[in-house]
Amino acid sequence: MNLSESGYRRVVVKLGTSVLTSGSLKLDKAHMVELTRQMAGLIEAGIEVVLCTSGAIAAGKEHLGYPELPDTIANKQMLAAVGQSQLILAWSQLFSIYGLHVGQLLLTQADLYDRERYLNARDYLNALLKRGIIPVVNENDAVATEEIKVGDNDNLSARAALLCDADLLILLTDQKGLFDADPRTDPNAKLITEVENIDDSLRKLAGGAVSGLGTGGMATKLEAADIARRAGVEVVIASGKHKDVIQKAVCSNPVGTHFTALEHPLECRKQWILAGPKVQGQVILDTGAIAEVTKKGRSLLSKGIVEVKGLFQRGDTIEFTDGKGKVHGKGMSRYGSVDVDKMVGKHSNNIEDMLGYDYGDAIIHRNDMVVL
Repeated sequence: MNLSESGYRRVVVKLGTSVLTSGSLKLDKAHMVELTRQMAGLIEAGIEVVLCTSGAIAAGKEHLGYPELPDTIANKQMLAAVGQSQLILAWSQLFSIYGLHVGQLLLTQADLYDRERYLNARDYLNALLKRGIIPVVNENDAVATEEIKVGDNDNLSARAALLCDADLLILLTDQKGLFDADPRTDPNAKLITEVENIDDSLRKLAGGAVSGLGTGGMATKLEAADIARRAGVEVVIASGKHKDVIQKAVCSNPVGTHFTALEHPLECRKQWILAGPKVQGQVILDTGAIAEVTKKGRSLLSKGIVEVKGLFQRGDTIEFTDGKGKVHGKGMSRYGSVDVDKMVGKHSNNIEDMLGYDYGDAIIHRNDMVVL
């Protein structure tokens, strides 16, 4: 299969810091040239490319001569601000070799939390792609605090894939893919080439390791893959050092670990709920309510709630769990936590009597809910 026959029309490529630095303390420009060549090949074949790049802080340290600085948020933001300009300059110069232009998009969790800002980011991405410009996406570390950080570029790239309605997300790392054991400690560990379902056993295999200078280990890549595949996006996790890895992934050649997209992806609004708003609270449900919501597609009613945790407002995203703490889904609550606490275990017909007002009989309507 050649690139033009792949069937993909839009691909998101995520490059981790370990890939961009080749495990060193500075950007490996020679390897970045090679990755650029592969992405330019996709574009020549008529496939649109969105680049999600890490490496701003590493580039900032390199540009400033590796200063010894206290490990504070302000210093990290300073390094990111300096490094981001160097990073976008490097990508601009590299893609210009092939006559291609880039446009920068810096995001925080707040941009994904707010529905209007989410749609604005989506329109901006599509405007760049429509004009043949490569969007270069990164977290806006220069202004982001812990409260508004996405946290890692694996999850950011999954959200970018949802924003631009991509067909394929390629997560490149310093590992060959997902293994059935830790390849660093088990010489008999085998690469898992195909994944059709992400369950607890697979999450356990991924662990939580952080590699090199980056902030995302295999666990975050699995989270990203789960978000993307639920929206109908195929995912490949592979080594950034594998020869022609990007083009091989697009041509469906055996490389890394491939995650099958769900056959019935979530509609746009539910994609936003899954990818955007940060969870603000939690409700614990009884067994009957779990079955009604997850197996019968019903809305979440107050009668099935056992306990309310956290403080949240009307319109906030909350998750619902069973008595053992397993998360079964999340959605936008029609009531604040104070009100929900008053309704625990009570029939929804009595909401107006209990509160003095009524926003509907559901705590989370099924149209505002994502079942995991």
